[in-house]
This record gives sequence, structure tokens and C-alpha cells, in this order.
Amino acid sequence: MRRVVIFYVLILNRFFASVECVKRRLNPLDAYLVVMSNAERAGGLVLAATPKMKQDHHIKTGSRMYELPTWDKRIIIAPPRMKLYLKVNAMIQAIFKRYVPAEFIHVYSIDECFLDITGSHLLFGSTEEIVRKIQRDILEELRLYVTVGIGDNPLLAKLALDNVAKNRDDGIAEWRYADVPETIWKIRHLDDVCGIGRRTVVRLQKMGIFNMYQLSQTPPPVLKKAMGVIGEQLYYHAHGIDYSLLNEKYVPVSKSYGKSQILERDYHASAEVEIVIREMVEEVAMRLRQNHVDTAVIHLSIGYSKYSIKKGFSHQAKIPSTSSSHALIPYFLQLFRRYDEREPVRSIAISCGKITLKTGLQLNLFEDTSHTLNQEQLEITVDKIRTRYGFKSLMHASSLLNGATGLKRSEMVGGHKG
Repeated sequence: MRRVVIFYVLILNRFFASVECVKRRLNPLDAYLVVMSNAERAGGLVLAATPKMKQDHHIKTGSRMYELPTWDKRIIIAPPRMKLYLKVNAMIQAIFKRYVPAEFIHVYSIDECFLDITGSHLLFGSTEEIVRKIQRDILEELRLYVTVGIGDNPLLAKLALDNVAKNRDDGIAEWRYADVPETIWKIRHLDDVCGIGRRTVVRLQKMGIFNMYQLSQTPPPVLKKAMGVIGEQLYYHAHGIDYSLLNEKYVPVSKSYGKSQILERDYHASAEVEIVIREMVEEVAMRLRQNHVDTAVIHLSIGYSKYSIKKGFSHQAKIPSTSSSHALIPYFLQLFRRYDEREPVRSIAISCGKITLKTGLQLNLFEDTSHTLNQEQLEITVDKIRTRYGFKSLMHASSLLNGATGLKRSEMVGGHKG
């Protein structure tokens, strides 16, 4: 039987906060610190908080600046430093690779990772010995605490982590197949299980299913009829069954490339919205070219202000296969102009689908061939410069106009300050 160990590289979902504490020579368990985006605003968002902040002030991930008890002078407000967190993550991965081959490591998120240690026992000892060695190495070298879930498959390990390990002093919990009646079936709230979101909870409750035990006792055909393939999958998960193997990486035949952003204010002028759309399309088109693929379907979603009586729109269009910014921008602008209702815009999302490997250059009968070739070469040259010196090294003059966000966002990582 394959045994998988999952490591959660922080205490209680507080990786960012723990890293900030370590940089300040503070103990993450004792410090009062929050990592906050846009702290200058009342609606500034808490991205991570130390255990003391939750314990004493009920501040956690998702809290807002106006909820912060500013009278407590012990509280440190740290701006996010995504490049630093990625650097620390890479150092943690290097420690993992001392004990597990790279192909048996699956990075689930910046602060969570699955490790299959089946082949590591002869070199490093029992599961518990390997777990404690990795905990020790990360604590001694990086001053970060590690929480660990152990299981016969990734699902059991993840559930052990989320439901038990985070609340134990040693940060370790182990769930096996034989333990399912006393572990998974005892989970009272459906949304305490990874993969079950709010909408799924509502659908299950409409079927009279309110906990994991009831889910485990519902016949698979009933679940499949009501929810499709996902219903059958939930039945197996309720019994702790997961056949995933970390060394069998699934590579999809087709995928989409996209980008979205919530604007810092309501945009009332269509011209300002179009500037942002141009910037976003350029970034996505660059990714298409870097991966040597073309797109044949584009999708644009516009969200209106919360003060608008309309929600926005979402539309797609088929286009000639391309990865050219010069070609894609007009198609996206056409979609926007066709469906725009002159309402204030607050969010924009674009995506490119029907992805195919690039097999050649698509020529236009209505355009001079030399112009098409020169345009492609120009975009490739711009991509090389941006890759080496950053996206803001070459930008259109329109990115200096009111409403443009490209210049500011070029210095961000994951939507936050680098």
C-alpha cells in the first residue's frame, strides 16, 4: 500500500505572517503581527495573522483594517512581500528534496505540499522519524513551524492535517483507511472537507445530507444522478478512497490562459477601461507566445460597480487562431464595445481558450505579408526584453494615462507588492 505524507509549511495557515516574524527576529507563536494589503485604507485586507492575533483579537485571514484594534501597540502591520515568501518556499522545497525525489513532491500551494515518502524509509527511517527530521530541519534553518498530516493517500493526509494536526502541540496527525469510521465519518461540517465548497454543501443539504457519515451511506447512483461524476467522487472520498499518485503528473491536452483584476475604483469612462483591457491582453498574449501556442476563442467578463443596478456581462467569441497582441487587442475591444452598457466598471477578466500548439504563422489576405512577418518579429523582440528586464521595461505610452494599471501591477507578485 502506498503511503503519502503531506506537509503544511506553516502554523494554522499563517505562512506569510510566520515569515515576517522570523525576519523581525520574533517568535511566530508569541508575536502580534498581521500581513495586510492596502493598509492605508479602511478596507485593507488581512492576508495572514499570527495565532495571538486570532486568540486575543479574533483577527484572521480575510479580516479588514477597520476591524484591527489599533489601540494595541504590540500589533505590527506588515505589507506583503510576495517575492520573499516565494524565496522561502524555494528553500523549504530544497529541504524536502533531501528526503524525497522531486517527482514525488507535489506543490499544492505556496504553503502546502504533498510528499510521497514510500521509497525513503530505507534511507531515513520510519514515517515518524522522517516527519520529525523535516520538522527539525525547517525549524533550525528557517525558524518556521511545520504541521503534518499523514495518511495512506493524499486525501487522508490532507484531512488529517486540516482537522487534527493544526490543533496539536507536535503538529502531527495520522489517518489511515482503518480509521475512517472514527475520523472522516466524525467530521460534522461538510465544508470542513477539502473539495466541498458552499454550493456543494447546499446541494447535498437539499438531498438531506448534512455530514460525512450521511454522505458515506448514500448510494453512489443516487449521488451521481443528482450531481454527476462529482457526486460519485464525493462518495469515495467519504470512505477515504483516493487513487492519486504524485509521480503520475496529468498534463491537460488543452487549457486556457487568462488574467483578471479588481480595479481600485469605479471606472466611469470607457476609454480608461479599454486601456486596462489592452494592458491585460498584452500580458496574456506574451504568455501564449512563450508557450508556443495560439488561441481561437476569447472571453471577456466585465463586472460593474456595486452601486450599479446591473451586474455586468460575460461573452466569448471565436477568432482566427493567433497569439499576436496586435491581432487580439481589437477582438477584445470589439467584445467590450458591443456589450458595454455604460455602467461604472469595477472588475475585468479576460481569457483565451481553444489552445493549440503553434504550427506556423497565420497570414492575412488583406494585409501585406512583410508587415505580418515584421509584426511577429517585433512582438518576439519585445517579449525578450520584457522577460529580461521586466514587463515595465517596454510599455505603451497609454500606460501613463489615467486609469492605467499595468505600470503599478508590473511590480506585483500574485496581485500584491513583491
